[in-house]
Order: sequence, then structure tokens, then C-alpha cells
Amino acid sequence: MKKKILSVLLCAAMAVTLAAGCGAPAAETGGSDNSGTQSGSGTSEGIPKDEIKVGFVHISDASDMGYTYNHDLGTKEMQEELGLSDDQIINKYNVPEGAECDTALRELVDAGCNIIFATSFGYEDYVREVAAEYPDVQFCHATGLQAADSGLSNFHNYFARIFEGRYLAGIAAGMKTETNKLGYVAAYPYAEVISGYTAFYLGAKSVNPDVTMDIMYTNAWNDPTVESQVAQALIERGCDVISQHSDSTAPATTAEENGVWQVGYNNDMIDAAPKASLISPRIDWGIYVTEAVQAVIDGEEIPTDWCQGYAEGAVCLSPLNTDIAAEGTQEAIDAAAEKISSGELHVFGGPLTGVTPDGEEYTVAEGDYYHEQEESSAPSWNYIVEGCNVVE
Repeated sequence: MKKKILSVLLCAAMAVTLAAGCGAPAAETGGSDNSGTQSGSGTSEGIPKDEIKVGFVHISDASDMGYTYNHDLGTKEMQEELGLSDDQIINKYNVPEGAECDTALRELVDAGCNIIFATSFGYEDYVREVAAEYPDVQFCHATGLQAADSGLSNFHNYFARIFEGRYLAGIAAGMKTETNKLGYVAAYPYAEVISGYTAFYLGAKSVNPDVTMDIMYTNAWNDPTVESQVAQALIERGCDVISQHSDSTAPATTAEENGVWQVGYNNDMIDAAPKASLISPRIDWGIYVTEAVQAVIDGEEIPTDWCQGYAEGAVCLSPLNTDIAAEGTQEAIDAAAEKISSGELHVFGGPLTGVTPDGEEYTVAEGDYYHEQEESSAPSWNYIVEGCNVVE
């Protein structure tokens, strides 16, 4: 793992590049629309901008150069957009998905935070419990699914349709592979992860009907050692393009060490593995964080569920590594991206059949599509399709 000082320097450099690639105006709050947004209830008198305090609870820190690093970019985007000072933002880093989260949340409340963002899936039960005790503080939880049923007007879920970005990145993988065998380093067998790797595979298959994909789970969001071991195992199985739903650059560097290619997540990983990294899908968290903090300042509602995608700029891709990408890759990605934005292309379009990890079959009929993240911000596609092989 990179040393902290190096991470800070990289964050500063990358913030400029990534913000340029993913920036978009914040969406209006309130209402319900086809982006998966449902309104909360209740407003307040607002808080003067120079008095607001914003808290964050993170599973790791920016040195992961992945998930938390990317969320930090969103924080910096919000801070710059709203003109907040450093002492108005409090970060709690490296907080496990256990009782430590409860402690961190309460410490942020005690520190005077008016709005708190908890950014890891396993935090949700603790966020819901603490939110119920502090109705005057707004709590926003990334990747969760309980806010709509909680009955709490100060508890919110947010995510983005990253599956759209993964589909587009899959095109780069499908066009690059020489073995027609992709590998995927997956954190957990959760819908969020399965939705992502299914979309990635379907993107690859759209340009390469012969491609298959092996998936191995790390059972951790951020464990560079295990991520590297899993990537190595996939490579030894013949996979020549490795992708990931994990937080570090370990899959990228392992791919480069083995002379194969890689598609990242959360961060442009070309600096970490210039001879291997093709492209990376990422979420611009700054759009939502800015909108939510501005709502507290203005005394307006925060959506109960917030979800935007590629068309709104909340999901985007890092620049394609044209030094190693297959010829015509950018054109193929651009064509698919235009269809996704217009609604002509639905990632989970039928005919499509998958099976849950528990063996439940689900079929999308031809002419129909699975309405992923249209009614809720949380992914719900939990079906493994033909061509995707989970390796124990």
C-alpha cells in the first residue's frame, strides 16, 4: 500500500483529471423520477453555510487509491463548490463494518455535524439506529437499501448506476482479450457486486460473443494481498483481462506483472499499471454530496433514494489507454454510451436468464429489460448468467 504522503500528492493530481471527466450539474432534489429518486419528508430552516459541519465514515482511507480515494474526490469537489473550510469537514477513516461504525457516527454527532455520510454497505444498520436517535441530523448511506422503509425523514440512501459504466468498460475487455476468457476479482456475493460483474460481462459479450468470465470472491472490500492472490489465480486459469469490484490497485499491478491486461474501478489505474490498465468506470460522488449538503444549508428535502447514471454524469470512464487498447475500442464504447444515454440500450435487456447464488432462476423476456436501480438506489440484479463461472 502506498505511503500516505504519496497518496495525498496523487489525490491532488488526480482530482483535476477525474473531475474534468465526470463533472455534471447537481440534479434537483425532491420528487420521484426514472433515475430512482424518491423524496424524503420534512424540511428545516436551513443552516448558514459558514456554520455547517459535514462528517464522513469510511471503510479505508485515500491510500487505497480506489473506493475511498474516489469518495474523497467527491468530498473535495463538494468543498470547493460550496466554499467550505477544512474545519467544517470531519473524516473518520478505516472504520470497520461493526460496532466501530456506531462509535464513529456518535462522535461525529458530538462534534456538531449536521449531515453525515457513511460510505460502506455494512454500515447501514448502525446508520439507521443512530439516525433514529438524532432526528435533527441528516444521515446519508451509500449503497444501502433500508431508507425507504425506515420511516425516518433524516435517513437516506444514495448510489449511482455504475453498471452502465461497467458495461462500457466491458467492451474494452471483450475487444482486447486473446484467450476469450476474462477474470473478475469480486468482493462479496452481493447484488451490488453481481450486478456489476454481470454488466461488465454483457458489455464484453456484446462485441465478442465467444467470451466467458471466471469470478472469484475475496470476501473483503479492501484487502490488497487477497486481491492480488485472486487475480493471480484467475490469470493462472487462463484469464488475460482482469477486472474487479475491490478497492485497491492490486489486481492492476498483478495483471501487469503477468503480462496481461486489466480494467479497474473507482480510479484511473494507468499510473499504477501503465502496460496493463485499459480503462476504469467510476462514480462522481461529488454530484450527490454537493446536492445533499446544499439541501441542508437551504433547509430543503434530501431524496430518500438518490440514483443517477451515465447520462447525468454521475457515472463515467477514465480515459482509454490507447497505447494498449484494441483498435476501434473508443468508437465502440462511444456508440454504446450514446445508446445507453438515449434509452435505446438497456444493459439487462432480454432475452436474458440468470440464477441466484441460492439457485433461483430469473428470466427477462425478449423485448423487455430488468429495471435495475429505477425504483431504488440499491442494485438488485442478483442473477449469474450463462458464461459467468463462479470459482470456489
